[in-house]
Amino acid sequence: MSSAGVVADVDQQVPLLCNSSPAIQHRGSTIGNEEIVPLLSSNEPEGSKPNSVDCNQRLASLDVFRGLTVALMILVDDAGGAFPSINHSPWFGVTLADFVMPFFLFGVGVSVCLVFRKISSRPSATKKVIQRASKLFLLGVVLQGGYFHGRNHLTYGVDVLRIRWLGVLQRISIGYLFAAILEIWLVNNLVVDSALTFVKRNYIQWMATFLLGSVYMCLVYGLYVPDWSYEVVSANLSSLTSSYGSSKQTVHCGMRGSLQPPCNAVGLVDRIFLGVQHLYQRPVYRRTKECSVNSPDYGPLPPNSPEWCLAPFDPEGILSSLMAAITCVVGLHFGHIIVHFKDHMQRVFLWSMLSFPLVVSGYVLKVLGIPFSKPLYTLSYMCLTAGAAGFLLTIIFYMVDVKQIKKPTIILQWIGMNALIIYALAASDILPAALQGFYWHSPENNLVNATESLLQLMLHSKKWGTLAFVILEIFFWGFVAGFLHMKHVYIKL
Repeated sequence: MSSAGVVADVDQQVPLLCNSSPAIQHRGSTIGNEEIVPLLSSNEPEGSKPNSVDCNQRLASLDVFRGLTVALMILVDDAGGAFPSINHSPWFGVTLADFVMPFFLFGVGVSVCLVFRKISSRPSATKKVIQRASKLFLLGVVLQGGYFHGRNHLTYGVDVLRIRWLGVLQRISIGYLFAAILEIWLVNNLVVDSALTFVKRNYIQWMATFLLGSVYMCLVYGLYVPDWSYEVVSANLSSLTSSYGSSKQTVHCGMRGSLQPPCNAVGLVDRIFLGVQHLYQRPVYRRTKECSVNSPDYGPLPPNSPEWCLAPFDPEGILSSLMAAITCVVGLHFGHIIVHFKDHMQRVFLWSMLSFPLVVSGYVLKVLGIPFSKPLYTLSYMCLTAGAAGFLLTIIFYMVDVKQIKKPTIILQWIGMNALIIYALAASDILPAALQGFYWHSPENNLVNATESLLQLMLHSKKWGTLAFVILEIFFWGFVAGFLHMKHVYIKL
């Protein structure tokens, strides 16, 4: 699975929504005369007291935001083949699928702020963060390292010499670790009662984030990329001999500052530190016009295709994860507004004022020559998608937590409360692959394929039948999450 997103359920405590109170102190603070007592777990059910004041309410909009992102992830992963326009952009540009990963990273950043707004021991908090990030990273290796082969493959297992070390959960663990360390150690313990004190409290975090972004930009445009070689995986040799003639290919580079698929610094760093054999073997640039006759979908190689078309490339690589971590920091500061500003409409206003310049900056950077690219996680892409995430959370917050319109989004809220298990079972194809293991006469005759084929037959369209199947799948997982919620079962690391 090459999904662009998943949620790490990192928030152990969700803030209390207080609509009319003095400014909130960060450590050991009080709201008016009432002590801030965070919920024990972000995955606890909503307060059982229906008449409780606002300060005892969950931030339901964050659950809805995560649930919506999980639903989008399932949609673009499972329906992207039928509708290439919503699938990941082959290299440059942005589609619906390209917003999923940044949305998850943004949500993780918001959660980090809410979890660590009160810290009794920084070393103890740091230890817990490292443990949780490590568990999330290892889970990602298990789910996306190649051991599970996904739908339509009743096999499992991976050659440890070719295991994929990085992936979606691994990237989220890196962003979570960076944002959490910033929030634990690089913050001034000040009472925020004005815009100036807000800046004084957080400016060290901003400086660290600027430094991280600068390192990314310097390496992407400054590293020299030499020629490099790779071997075409054996599974593809039989169909590629006519185009390639040999299993070993050499990619000719010898340049700096290229953002094109074969010769960028992002791939260079991964090849040096991870090894070319440990990278993702089916990158999105195989859907470019140079590499697919069915572009923007996957397809056979066109005549005289370039030598890099079958080269591996990891869309969640080391260097691109540095810029991705900044999306977590953007979410972190959106969380600061929740904690330190008292009025709902003030929060909506400030979030909007932060989101708008981010989106505009993304387009300005694109005009200046930094294209949108999810595989490279370019600066323009980061600004655009982080701003879009901010706008989306603002809209959901206004609808769900301000206007209390919750019924239309209840399924998404359930999914958001158990996003990690939904990802593991659905987006990583664990359950669909397990169900396909029970078949009639031949592996193709199974419940999953039969349901999808039936919908395609009923709608007289393979494309629209697939979409109907995916929508049904999303509702199925919503009801599974709802059942878990009613049983007070919440899976987290």
